[in-house]
Amino acid sequence: MSTEARREMQETERDRVEGKRCRVAVCAAAGCLSNGGQAVRDALQKTVKEAGAAGEVEVFGTGCLGLCDAGPLVQVKAEGETRLYEKVDPATAARIAKDDAVSGTPARDLLQGGNDAFFTRQRKIVLENSGRIDPERIESCVAEGAYEALQKAVTEMTPLDVIQQITASGLRGRGGGGYPTGLKWSTVYKAKGTRKFVICNADEGDPGAFMDRSVLEGDPHRVLEGMAIAAFAVGADQGYVYVRGEYPLAIQRLKTAIKQAEKAQFLGGRVLDTGFSFRVDIRIGAGAFVCGEETALIASIEGNRGTPRPRPPYPAMSGLWGHPTLINNVETFANIAPIVRNGGAWYASIGTEKSKGTKVFALAGKIARTGLVEVPMGLPLREIIFDIGGGIPDGRKFKAAQTGGPSGGCIPAQYLDLPVDYESLASVGSIMGSGGLIVMDETSCMVDVAKYFMEFCRDESCGKCVPCRAGTVQMWGLLDKITRGEATRRDLELLEHLSDLLKSTSLCGLGQTAPNPVVSTLRHFRDEYLAHIDERRCPAGVCAISPAAPAEVHP
Repeated sequence: MSTEARREMQETERDRVEGKRCRVAVCAAAGCLSNGGQAVRDALQKTVKEAGAAGEVEVFGTGCLGLCDAGPLVQVKAEGETRLYEKVDPATAARIAKDDAVSGTPARDLLQGGNDAFFTRQRKIVLENSGRIDPERIESCVAEGAYEALQKAVTEMTPLDVIQQITASGLRGRGGGGYPTGLKWSTVYKAKGTRKFVICNADEGDPGAFMDRSVLEGDPHRVLEGMAIAAFAVGADQGYVYVRGEYPLAIQRLKTAIKQAEKAQFLGGRVLDTGFSFRVDIRIGAGAFVCGEETALIASIEGNRGTPRPRPPYPAMSGLWGHPTLINNVETFANIAPIVRNGGAWYASIGTEKSKGTKVFALAGKIARTGLVEVPMGLPLREIIFDIGGGIPDGRKFKAAQTGGPSGGCIPAQYLDLPVDYESLASVGSIMGSGGLIVMDETSCMVDVAKYFMEFCRDESCGKCVPCRAGTVQMWGLLDKITRGEATRRDLELLEHLSDLLKSTSLCGLGQTAPNPVVSTLRHFRDEYLAHIDERRCPAGVCAISPAAPAEVHP
């Protein structure tokens, strides 16, 4: 496809959309679909068709609309006004179609209020196309600007120009490590090799995390475009998306998007009629959490057991089959097109001095509004939980927020005004991670929480190195002993010693960060550990501790 052909596709689709009096978007992400979203879409389409309004009213599936606890969601856009209907079933869908979409009279009694702050306090870059595009139609994506940035990169810029803009943006890897993206790209660009590869790490495995899945389901072309721009910048001709097998809908839409992009010449040979070629294939993981680690991921793509290897050499120098390899995660690639389109300085103007741009979070746990949100870096934790998330339900008190998944830490109430950025989270013993944010109230036992995450790390350890293989087992055993009311102060000392041991001697990030939930809860909630040990009681009433005499205290 030539540049002119892309613009023609864009204009044709925009004209088609402008010809519609009303557009009805149904959340077609996995969460809403599992809750009856397809039946809702069918009811909407049937009612519109029966009313003879199919020519002027469009019903289409879109990506995650964010407010996941209120799904299935239906968004109606007509005459410059956007209305959101929550918890829609087929019966109410038929009424929404008849009254709002066809007759132009909103079904006010079905509109759910009280969620304005959930949307108004966000700033969407990665999720900007939610509710606007049909992820299964490339024409819909192109109409909203898909592949404009790729066209600009391959026809107006040099690889170094692209890398310079990514560097100027201050974008850091959104997979958890926070490594400067421009620096990583520059390293791969400079690396010597007969071939180079680009890999998208979509092996999202953190409990409570669904950010990458939602982006792949809702805007797969955004990710593919970011990968193609990266390939042009570093000199790669082959890319892989390594995605969890537990994400069938994301895989399906990725496959569709790749086929569409190849047919339109956005991928494949002679991209946009230039000398640049880039092909993308999908590799499906088997659910091993450790394959989120980049060297284990590479081993899995190569057909080997997914176990990490010592670094250096780093993948940027010697990665897939020994060739220089660029690895970024889904959210990182989803930021690339807007940066190239608008410039690095534009992106750098958002966020904080050292943490630029926005961050996508999956809000989960004891919170009124669970779902997917995107906020500027540096927004206080309090605003995310109480303004956007609606606070703690049932009149209970906030106790802690866990960020960073099994590798993260628990942040207590005294740090609610902490800016959410890489440095601030690290200062209180947590990490940004990929973006899971689990909220806990006073009914949560922090020792039990640490035990849960340690159990996860124990089960997901690949077993290659002794500290992680044996240490996670021993740490879980000590935590279990504490929750049963059978531990002593000596066991607590041993738990802290093992935490230090795993951090300093484990081979990869899984083992090195596995103690983080334990370390952070000991730092901020030590009194709960001591209550279990010294008083044989669980302050939250979660742990089944048998009545017994208080333990002897040995300072």
